[in-house]
This record gives sequence, structure tokens and C-alpha cells, in this order.
Amino acid sequence: MKKTDLYKNEGLKISGQMKQAGTPDRFGSAATAALSRRDQRKQEQQQGLVAFAVKLDGELVKQIHALAEARQTGINETVADLLTRGLAG
Repeated sequence: MKKTDLYKNEGLKISGQMKQAGTPDRFGSAATAALSRRDQRKQEQQQGLVAFAVKLDGELVKQIHALAEARQTGINETVADLLTRGLAG
């Protein structure tokens, strides 16, 4: 048997093994289905959330990120809390 035939048979063997292998959990039915943008928007609207884009200074954004990390909360919750406190006082 020629050396090229050995490589060809090895390749066929590997291809057969790959076809028989199952789908990894991260891609198969065990993967969690992410919400589509439309579904996510509907869910946020039901919660009363509204998108609000603002341009801020870079240093201020870094401070907000640091505060959110220190509180172990998300950016949205941190900004909402800061705005609520600022408007109340």
C-alpha cells in the first residue's frame, strides 16, 4: 500500500468518526435560546424600560463603570440609581 493511500484511509476514518460524533452541548438542544431583539424589546417594554441614548465624557463613563463594578450591578441599574438620586435632591 502506498503512503498516499494510508493518508487517504486515515482521512476517511477521521471523517467517519466526525459524522458519528454528537453535537456539542453548546450548539445542540442543550444550548440556551437567546432572545431575539424583537422579543427582548417586548420584554423591556413590559417592564416599562425605554432606550435613552446620552453622550457622556469618557472619564464620567469610567467612573460609572467602576461604581457599577464595585456595587456588582449592571450599568443600567447604576445609571438609573444615580439619576433617581440626582433628580430627587
